[in-house]
Amino acid sequence: MTTPVTTLDERYSDPAAVATEWDETRRALESAEVFWISTVRADGRPHVTPCVAVWLGGAVYFDTGVTQQKAVNLTANPHVVLTTGCNHWDSGLDVVVEGDAVRVTDDAVLTRLAEAWATKWDGRFRFMVRDGCFRHEQDEGLPAVLVFSVTPTQILAFTRGALGGHTTHRF
Repeated sequence: MTTPVTTLDERYSDPAAVATEWDETRRALESAEVFWISTVRADGRPHVTPCVAVWLGGAVYFDTGVTQQKAVNLTANPHVVLTTGCNHWDSGLDVVVEGDAVRVTDDAVLTRLAEAWATKWDGRFRFMVRDGCFRHEQDEGLPAVLVFSVTPTQILAFTRGALGGHTTHRF
């Protein structure tokens, strides 16, 4: 992955704030357990829902059931925003990932991702890989699970607290 160009947006930052380093933002993405994904419905209305995702090799990967609203939305419009962070005013880091969702169907890549899911959540999310999809290990009767990658075009990082700042990482 290319190292992004990082800048502090002084318009929305404390005068003493400094830009959030890329390594700090990347660590926040790697450790996040819950993301919120925003997609666009066919009629233009937004759809926002929580999801589990992994940051791996310069992209965010998330999964969705074939009939879930986000999967339906992505067939017509691949633009997404994924957010993660905290709900505290005085401390923390919020991260916003912008990009396009691309379906992942390569079984070798999916196998690597299934391992990442299982490792990150101590085995709570365990998938088998078959025919370009995740399958639930515990029940073969469940429908396939689609996997998407989002390679960021830009990532925004918002620090909270007395020296709050608005950082942009452009790729």
